[in-house]
Amino acid sequence: PGHLREKYSSCATVFVDSTISQSDLKITLQCLALAIYYHIKKSEPLDANRSKDIFDERLHPVTEEKVPEEFFHHNPDPESIYRFIRPFFIAFKATGGYAITTLVYIERLLSYAEIDICPSNWKRIVLGAIILTYKYLHDEAMWNFHFFSLLRGITIKNLNELERQYLCLLRFRLYVSTSVYAQYYFDLRSLASDHGLLPIALTPLQKERALNLEAIARYCENKNLCRVAIKKSGSCANLTDVQRAHAILS
Repeated sequence: PGHLREKYSSCATVFVDSTISQSDLKITLQCLALAIYYHIKKSEPLDANRSKDIFDERLHPVTEEKVPEEFFHHNPDPESIYRFIRPFFIAFKATGGYAITTLVYIERLLSYAEIDICPSNWKRIVLGAIILTYKYLHDEAMWNFHFFSLLRGITIKNLNELERQYLCLLRFRLYVSTSVYAQYYFDLRSLASDHGLLPIALTPLQKERALNLEAIARYCENKNLCRVAIKKSGSCANLTDVQRAHAILS
């Protein structure tokens, strides 16, 4: 029964798990966590970190529990990062697009402000990006007290100051163009593919396979030839094989 419920791509139907306009939330969040993790690793050695006080978790805790000092001397793993960011997106029923925009803001901050993301500041850097993403993209007005309910160790005043300084460091540039969004989407898809996060039967098509599908479609316009093609077993392009190819725009 489980096998019969599986979906398989064919000449007539191509199943996908995500599109650029509606990306899969879980996979996108996992990729966001990986991207943050690699940024932290890239900032090593830890004693060379550049940061600002507003992002320092030792000065501005985000939890009620006291965090041991040794916590700030070890890089978080991707799973820990994922567990931190997931509740925000689940609580407000966000889409994968919010996660993509969050990464755009994080990387803009690191570039514009010339700071490093490290164990002592990554939570507040990510939190600030999430707040700005929601306020910029959400249809309804979002207030900082909405986030306060998920972070008992932080005050509304501190969240307001975090947002204000974040905006200034981003030079108030919150707009994300379509081309930039698409670039980040496909970069994250590549990251998902490299780490085996994409379902086997739902991997993105590479250019050669897309051209093959187009040729098959033209071939099957002739009904007689199409009947012959349908009798062949298996997929014409082996679409259910494990792939490690990048998705394509055209």
